[in-house]
Amino acid sequence: MVGRTFAGVVATLAIGFFVAAVGFIGFLSQLRGAEIKPERKADGIVVLTGGSSRVSDAVELLAGGYGRRLLISGVHPTNEASDITRSLPEARSFINCCVDLDYSAINTRSNAAQTRRWAAERGFKSLIVVTSNYHMPRAIVELSHAMPSLDLIPYAVVGEKWRDEPWWTSGPTLRLLLSEYAKYVAAEARLRLADLGLDLAPEVDLPTGSVSRRPATAQAN
Repeated sequence: MVGRTFAGVVATLAIGFFVAAVGFIGFLSQLRGAEIKPERKADGIVVLTGGSSRVSDAVELLAGGYGRRLLISGVHPTNEASDITRSLPEARSFINCCVDLDYSAINTRSNAAQTRRWAAERGFKSLIVVTSNYHMPRAIVELSHAMPSLDLIPYAVVGEKWRDEPWWTSGPTLRLLLSEYAKYVAAEARLRLADLGLDLAPEVDLPTGSVSRRPATAQAN
């Protein structure tokens, strides 16, 4: 009896590991290994902060006419428009006219909520989404659920580490991918349950009026 129970546990663990491995491979297949410019333009561009060169790539897309306005979502409370123009001098002219800063978002889910408000306020029907390649699957899941009627065009930013060495040879990169995969699966599960009426983690309303705002500091520069 004990032997059968042990065998059952081992079989269950083996199946679970196999399913997780297949899912991880599927997750990896969604990640782009090179940056590819969007095939079409959109009403707006949103960049989710947190990774290297995301903002600079988004500003480059704005400068290239890929969108009319740019939302930088998840800006740290201590950062101002002047910090952006200091690190990205080429962004100065766009900061003054076409960039909105969102200080409220603290994670991908709130990025999606703030982006939804921003897009609705401006009547946008299409958005180019800029974030790191490893973060893009979860970002699209959250944004698609928040804005099912919008056309989302992904622009995946590929970091230098990703280009310099294969992910499977780098411990930190592998840990990052496994962590992101776990978050991706959790987001998928939460949103599918929510679609079935089982909202285990209701969205917390962010303060009204805290959506993106044009940086007054930039206008003074």
